[in-house]
Amino acid sequence: MTCAELVELVTAFLDGALDPETEQRFVEHLAICDGCETYVEQLRQTIAEVGKVQPESLSDETRDRLLTAFRNFHV
Repeated sequence: MTCAELVELVTAFLDGALDPETEQRFVEHLAICDGCETYVEQLRQTIAEVGKVQPESLSDETRDRLLTAFRNFHV
């Protein structure tokens, strides 16, 4: 598996949605690639922190900026 393939599959991996063969290739790549291992760990931490945010605690400006960023996000 290449780093680019891993990036494409990271969400499915974190959701536990990869088929066993692909998951094995993913894990094997993580074992040999420090950069991808760091990337996946950063995503895990980001998800954990964002999950702690209470929408009502955001200012109107912050909420509007986030909504705009998500609306304008293009892959």
